Amino acid sequence: MSPNDPKKNSGPKPDELAESGEFERLLAESERSLKEGELIRGRVVQVTNDEILVDIGFKSEGMIPRHEFAGLPADKLPHPGDEIEAVLEKTESQSGYVVLSYERARRNKAWDTVEEAFKTGAAVKGRVLERVKGGLAVDIGVRAFLPGSIADSRPLKNLDVLKGRELEFRVVGLDRKRGNIVLSRKAILDEVADVKRKEAAEALADGRVLKGVVKNITDYGAFVDLGGIDGLLHVTDMSWGRVAHPSEAVQVGQQVDVKVLKYDAESGRISLGMKQLRPDPWHDLPAHYPVGARVRGKVVSLTDYGAFVELEEGVEGLIHVSEMSWTKRIKNPSKFLNVGDTIEAVIADVNPETRRLSLSLRATEPNPWEQLAEKFHIGDRITGTVRNLTDFGAFVEIEDGIDGLIHVSDMSWGRRVKHPSEVLKKGDQVQAILTAIDVENRRISLSIKEFRPNEWEQFAGQHQPGDVLEGTVAKVADFGVFVRLPEGLEGLMHVSETDIPRGEKPSQFFKEGDPIAVKVLRIEPAEQRIGLSSRGVEQPAHPAVPDDGHPGADPEKPVPAGSESGE
Repeated sequence: MSPNDPKKNSGPKPDELAESGEFERLLAESERSLKEGELIRGRVVQVTNDEILVDIGFKSEGMIPRHEFAGLPADKLPHPGDEIEAVLEKTESQSGYVVLSYERARRNKAWDTVEEAFKTGAAVKGRVLERVKGGLAVDIGVRAFLPGSIADSRPLKNLDVLKGRELEFRVVGLDRKRGNIVLSRKAILDEVADVKRKEAAEALADGRVLKGVVKNITDYGAFVDLGGIDGLLHVTDMSWGRVAHPSEAVQVGQQVDVKVLKYDAESGRISLGMKQLRPDPWHDLPAHYPVGARVRGKVVSLTDYGAFVELEEGVEGLIHVSEMSWTKRIKNPSKFLNVGDTIEAVIADVNPETRRLSLSLRATEPNPWEQLAEKFHIGDRITGTVRNLTDFGAFVEIEDGIDGLIHVSDMSWGRRVKHPSEVLKKGDQVQAILTAIDVENRRISLSIKEFRPNEWEQFAGQHQPGDVLEGTVAKVADFGVFVRLPEGLEGLMHVSETDIPRGEKPSQFFKEGDPIAVKVLRIEPAEQRIGLSSRGVEQPAHPAVPDDGHPGADPEKPVPAGSESGE
């Protein structure tokens, strides 16, 4: 052995040991027997490129191969003077050293730690090494397996996000003989969540205001991270105003102030609100928006029945189609207004309890019906154009957008008008008399019969009682028969003025549309009445119609006196 051999020159000199009293102790220890597999503690005396020499108090120094420290960073390598533990592999190698294993000692110690953690349920720390089949490999001093299903509190789509991270785990499976260790990170996370839920029972009391970070956005709201525990911020609780989608109010990663609306300790569900941090604008709305006030707003939505206008955040009013124009009939609001338009309107009604506010667009302009009532009076003559015909009359445009109705009963003095087209047609220019104005209901009544001949006066001038006229049965009633005369007027032939036997009904002997001859009994133009009679009047011939209850249908049935078959 050369003088420069580290083995020869290492350690304290004999005279130094003698003086310190250590010589006897070291000699005694050197004489003890060493067993392979024994855990030995020593002091590093030298570090070379290939080995670590350790003074273990034996006649020969211990040697640990340098490659057993290959996984350690430079600042973690042992230095001379450091104490170190190792397992005895061989009592003496060919080079005369005692062969030690630091890795084996580390593994044994790690296994002891893991077994203790498995028994007590304590957490162990480790570094995720790599992705393996079914999960991840983790270094906790020894190699362990982390199944993907319990790598997180929720299933992870990409396990690679955990690679290289230093994390805590719970040992859930152990077989030292086979060298198998199964870890769970989910158990740790669930325990942390449970602790936070318990702490949250006080921190998340209803009404508390907290800071959080928007974690995720869905169609119905956003999940807010309150520091390890999530709460739901529903879209309806984001703003007092209209929010079509949560992304309009918040963004992922945004820090927000929220109010705890409800916390269910059993289920762990937390309901949050943002709008509750601001006063409800509907609380004293009538004071800010009194009925009759003129306001400005933006059209935010259109429906078939009207337009919603936002006056401020959280306050919207409805302009019903009936309140859009005084004169135009609005069927489709989108042809009158556009979303985004800024308009002026008048407050028509406010109801804070139902949170409804009614607006009027037409109220911003003068009421043309009121102006018309000031311009025209009952009995005034007006000129207009027939705009439309209906079964009951004709609408005449008096001014732009304002129509008056000529009812069929006001088209003739005495003639029964079945349809306005008998007298007027669309586009006709007509003169009419104003007979009524209803500003509140926007109705105007007109009459044109004043500009037409009075059939009643003409009839009275051309006929007198006793005249026999031919007409047509217009209507049959139990008390008599209405007869349409050639001039278009109708007279009444009372049942007593017929030859119908007592107790029989006129409908058994007369039918609408039948020709009939009648005698004029009286003419009352002022009351627009004509009395008629068929008694003793020769009737026009007409064919018998079998089995219809009409005269001539049954030879045995009596017929009115004066008819052809009764003569």
